[in-house]
Amino acid sequence: MLRLRRFNALPSIAMRTCTILARHLALTTRPTPFFGVLRPTYWHRRLATASARASASAAALKTQPSSQIPPPAVVSDDLPMISMDAQKVAIGWDTRTWSRFHNVWLRDHCRCPQCFHQITKQRLVNTFEIPPGIMPSKVEQTADGLLVSWPSSEPHESLYPWSWLQENSYDPKISKAREPPPEKVLWSSKIQTSPPTIGYDEAMAEDNRGLYKWLSHVDRFGMCFISGVPPTPEATEELSRRIAFIRETQYGQFWDFTSDLAKGDTAYTTLALGAHTDNTYFTDPCGLQIFHLLSHTEGSGGATLLVDGFYVASILKELHPDAYSILAHTPVPAHAAGELSALYRPYPPSGYPVLSHDPTTGELIQVRWNNDDRSVMNNLDPYQVEEWYNAIRTWHKLLTSADSEYWVQLTPGTAVVIDNHRVLHGRSAFTGKRRMCGAYIGVDEYRSKLAVLRERFGPNPKSDRSVWSPAL
Repeated sequence: MLRLRRFNALPSIAMRTCTILARHLALTTRPTPFFGVLRPTYWHRRLATASARASASAAALKTQPSSQIPPPAVVSDDLPMISMDAQKVAIGWDTRTWSRFHNVWLRDHCRCPQCFHQITKQRLVNTFEIPPGIMPSKVEQTADGLLVSWPSSEPHESLYPWSWLQENSYDPKISKAREPPPEKVLWSSKIQTSPPTIGYDEAMAEDNRGLYKWLSHVDRFGMCFISGVPPTPEATEELSRRIAFIRETQYGQFWDFTSDLAKGDTAYTTLALGAHTDNTYFTDPCGLQIFHLLSHTEGSGGATLLVDGFYVASILKELHPDAYSILAHTPVPAHAAGELSALYRPYPPSGYPVLSHDPTTGELIQVRWNNDDRSVMNNLDPYQVEEWYNAIRTWHKLLTSADSEYWVQLTPGTAVVIDNHRVLHGRSAFTGKRRMCGAYIGVDEYRSKLAVLRERFGPNPKSDRSVWSPAL
């Protein structure tokens, strides 16, 4: 499960859930009919159906609940109990905790050099040659793990480390066996008292510890400032490439722009921009964005707006679960059409929901919202139209509340990187000549770099990548 906590700058401003509820109830003192009338809408029926299915699944799984108690560590003088039958191998970690693994699953996951390439980390065993009714000829406990002997014309043995079996137990899942993911810190406007920041020299250091610290801040907070950056496009581009190669789009690769409408996008004007994420018109929006204000002369304004979309979504879910469900299920089409040489729409053209979730865990993984780039909403059923507009009104009200909006005036020498799948950004209108530069980094490239750095500098550093790595 994704671990979340809300940002606390000082004890006096600790944001407890009850405080959040009270604060935001003030935003909805005059509820619309959608929120004020209890009626069996489309979305109520959808939630009821999902609830019924979940109840049925829970009843079917009562005999094999997920274990919340971590199994004991395996030591050589106290090995787990094992047994097998025609379909499964059962492992007893203690008298209360058992895991069951299908024989075909075990054979498919053998990671000996014959079955799994030790360098490329790719499967070599032919899954489709494994007999459907395969059964071990023998299973044994060893200090190193479960040793399974398989019958074949050439006898084969597979050894599975005990810790790997615990981490990958699926019948039942052992939730505490895996290393918990890093905690996400949800933040409001009060993060202005102590925003995550790293120095340029530390981020650029050759030992990569500073890079790991920088990307860890981005992973936890969804953004991080970098101070002491030389106010040049060259230094900013070098900083961007510390993470990964730059993703090229219709705006070019590394951008260095002013309000001259050189591109057909309102970012190239002096107009105010509301909180939004970029690339809603792409099937795969960029992962990170880096911004660096190089200069602003002969004018004022142009403050940068940052909003933690995960924080706002958590409030929406608490106060308006029906609206949250609507935003999590309704696809929103989008387009980028300001350049005659390009016309971008996501695939499928119906778009994606504002709030996307991990299909396995149900955790929120992406916020995708730009009302300015939204296309025609012609995919709504007639009885969904009012409900959808009420839902986005509520979402907008929470996004634009004083509690959610973090305003900061960027200055030359301070760059900021944001997670475009989580943090929305915008700006106030401005006058004068304002020069900004920056870049996009692909989400997979960013997460790959962070994963590699975590292997090296994380809580359990490793000198090499084993075939039994949890990532594989």
